[in-house]
Formats: sequence, C-alpha cells, structure tokens
Amino acid sequence: MLCFLAVGLSAAEVTVQEVNQAIGLPLFADANLWDDDAKDLAGRLHWPQESETTLDASYRLYPREDYRVLGCRPYSCAFIAEQSKPTSLTLMFANKGDAVSVASKEVSNDKTKAKARDEQIKDYKKAIATDAKALGEKLTALFGKPVADRMGQGKATSEVVRRWDWNGHAFLLASPKDEYVALRILSVKSADEGGRTHVTDAELFARAKTRVERRPNGDVILKDIPMVNQGPKGYCAPATWERAMRYMGISADMYVLAMAGQSGAGGGTSTAALAAGAKDAVMRGGRKIESANMKIEPATVAKYIDRGMPIMWAMFSTKEYNEIANARTKERAGMKDAIAWKKAIAESRKGQKPLQPSRNEAHVCMIIGYNKETGEVAVSDSWGPAFEERWILGVEATQVSQGGVMVIGF
Repeated sequence: MLCFLAVGLSAAEVTVQEVNQAIGLPLFADANLWDDDAKDLAGRLHWPQESETTLDASYRLYPREDYRVLGCRPYSCAFIAEQSKPTSLTLMFANKGDAVSVASKEVSNDKTKAKARDEQIKDYKKAIATDAKALGEKLTALFGKPVADRMGQGKATSEVVRRWDWNGHAFLLASPKDEYVALRILSVKSADEGGRTHVTDAELFARAKTRVERRPNGDVILKDIPMVNQGPKGYCAPATWERAMRYMGISADMYVLAMAGQSGAGGGTSTAALAAGAKDAVMRGGRKIESANMKIEPATVAKYIDRGMPIMWAMFSTKEYNEIANARTKERAGMKDAIAWKKAIAESRKGQKPLQPSRNEAHVCMIIGYNKETGEVAVSDSWGPAFEERWILGVEATQVSQGGVMVIGF
C-alpha cells in the first residue's frame, strides 16, 4: 500500500541531527540507516547481539528503567539485519508482558502479590494509552501529520499503525488496545509491502539441505535457527514461534504473537490459541502447521529434524530438569566417543528418580537435534545464547513432556 505524508512542511527537510535529538539516541549516522554496518549501529546504540545466522542477525537490549526514547520508557529495543545491514527496528514501550513482573502462578495463595499484580495490570493499561499519545505527538511534531496504514500478514498478526515517512524510512506506531505500544522503523519499500516477506519452496528446500549438521559423534543438529530472548516475561511460546517462523522465512514478532495467542499479563499462553492466531500468517507465508502427540526420543524427532524442521515442544521446565540439562550439556562438551558417553550417562543416572512434571512450570521450547546412539535430544530455549543447545535423554524429556509438539512445515 502506497502512502504519502500529509504535511505542510516536507518531512525531508528535517535533519539527521533533529531526528536523533528527538529520539534521544544516536540512531542515524547520516540520512540513510539502511546502508549502515549492523555492528556499527549496534555499537553506537550499545545494543548487544542476540543472534547470528548465515542469513541474518539480531540485536536486542532490555534497558534500565531510566532509559528513554522519544521521552518514553522502552522495555525492549531490537533490530534485525540481513547481509550485515539493518532492515528493521522495533522499540516496544508499555506492554502487557514486560510491565507485569508478578506471575499469575505466584498469586493464588498470596493476597499481597495478588494485589500487586492487579495494580501492575491497571498501571500498564494506563501506560499504553499515555505512551501512545506522547509518542504520536512527538513524531507529529517532528515529521508532520501521519497517515493510517496496516502492517503484517494474517488477521490476528497484523497491526493498524500511524505512519510517518522520512528520507526512505517509515516510522510506524502501533498501539492495539491493552496489548502494547510499538514503534517500528522500516524502509519505505518494506512498509509499502506491509512488512511481509515470502520465501519460495525451492529456496527453503535448498536452505534445509544446508541446515542439517551431522557431526562425527552422531549428533544431528539444526543450524541457523535465530535466537529470540524472551526476557524476564513469560513469553516462551510467542518467542519460540517467532524463532520458528523466521527460520521458515515468515516475518514474526513475539509481542504480536502474544497478542494473537491471547497471552495473559506477564505471560502465559495457550499453544492452541497461539497456533490458531498464527495460522493465517503461516499459510500466507506458504507454510503449514503440523501437530502431533508423541514420545520425545531420537527415533521420533528425527522425522522432522532430518527434513530441516525444528519442533516446538510443550513441556514442564522444572528445576530438576534444568539442573540435569545444564550439567549434562557441560559434561558432554567436546564429546567424541558416543559409546563411552552413553556409558557415562548410564553411570550418572544410577539412583536417579523419574523427573516429575509440574503444572506451575509449563513451558514451550524447541527440539533442534538428536543422537540415536546416545538416546539424547537437543533442546533450545528462548532465554538467550547460553540456552541455544542443551542435551537431555529422550526418556527424561518424555517424563516432563506435555505430550504435544507443533512444527511449521513446507
């Protein structure tokens, strides 16, 4: 959709210095952000790298409380780069995920925490309205009156936005009721295309062949899955879906997916609701969603991993499970002899009781690999690079599994 800025004074006359001063960050080195080196941009913004694949990279900062952009507090600042050049930035202001720190599971028998949570919910809803108004006024003062537009693909995963264009950059402000306030910066070309992407089946099949890594020790692992750090909120399901969708060539954002999946304040998402909400976007991206109930073991997960498809796994991330996964992953680092390692695992498990699931620890993560010789599966969580690849026995994974898995296929 083509949009033209309706202003009396051309927005192009606004200088780089004026834009940076209004934003409060050294965002622009010159009048074209899209030819900057991504690492240079990350360096001057002091946003750490979140992920890097052969196709793209992402940078994300969960800033301090006193951090300000356009005079408002952002909770998450991120940008994506392709071929070492930035392609899109997202600043997430007041929102139902980051602004509510008391988890729903903490309040059932604690009136004080329940009251604190109620106050946080009330406050974030007010903050959304306040931030949307303040940001809109500041962008209008800078660039002139906005036009209305719509971004995204799929009914549940698109946004109605106010749009300001400046020197090839589209500033898009979205504020869906009681969900979040987001400022996205795209190229005008990308914004005119609705922020949508499409990767052909042929291209995706070609990618899949290069993404399945078969290691000498018997590990079969998927490469090139982007990391999305969900931060301190309970957005494991939306973050995992963003990772899977981007891996499959579909534009995605965990905050939009949380809206589509009807996530609760602070987190907590129904995987069924999220799949239903994301279905349209996935289908428009030329993909499909597959679901199954199965034991989590190498023989069953290989069906998907061998085809280059990560598995979204609903499980219970208990303290005992994580202690075992962390210790096992550390111990197996550099493992070359699968038979010797299998014996070592058996020895360490003597006397180990079966892992017990806990409804309070419901979680969604990815299965990204397996080793048939050792009986292990590789798990990836949306908690940052340190949790990108952890190993657990299939029998242990099955003990904490909710039973269901979902895959975005082609």
